[in-house]
Amino acid sequence: MKMSAEGLALIRDQEGFRGQAYRDVAGVWTIGFGHTSMAGPPEVKSGMRMSRAEAEAVLARDVAEFATGVAQAVTVELSDAQFSALVSFAYNVGLGNFRRSSVLKAVNGRDFAAVPRRLGLWVKAGGRTLPGLIRRRAAEAALFAGPEQPPPDDRRPVPEVPRGKELAASRTVWGGVVALLAALGQAVLSPSPWAVVAVLAVLAGVGVVIYERHRKALEEGV
Repeated sequence: MKMSAEGLALIRDQEGFRGQAYRDVAGVWTIGFGHTSMAGPPEVKSGMRMSRAEAEAVLARDVAEFATGVAQAVTVELSDAQFSALVSFAYNVGLGNFRRSSVLKAVNGRDFAAVPRRLGLWVKAGGRTLPGLIRRRAAEAALFAGPEQPPPDDRRPVPEVPRGKELAASRTVWGGVVALLAALGQAVLSPSPWAVVAVLAVLAGVGVVIYERHRKALEEGV
């Protein structure tokens, strides 16, 4: 595993070059391509200046340090692109946060599909969600995922989920309706208390059948 040119370019582009020391959103003195005193020499102070050539040299040295830290924390084999995405992430959040992150946990657990989503959780600084961090996490996620996607023809077709039978097509429901009509006809022709009881019983039975058929239809996707 090694840092790729694409990964280095990602860090360079996302950090941007600043030739004069400034405080970042967390109040940390920063210069060059995101260099801070926590990354090592040179110590960044107010009023400090740095040429682009100097910043490139410092960036290369800082990235090498972070790459070593990431390599020590990762326990599985990764592609250069995956490794580079993690180095960019660690460069931005710090090795301590990287070692404690769910991103590293997913990587070492070989749950690579979860890594882009977990990278996307790290988009806040100073308690605020920053558009710049959203873009950076998206770029790191894209680098980690890589361009290797199966062509549409090679993807397995999605199996069709069996669908429940609609009420209008259910023989059970229609049988209950016929029985109810027959009971009503009998009650009309031979009115008696027992006929009324029979109609009510059939009506209750049909109601139960329709309810159960409707519930099953919903469960099966209708």
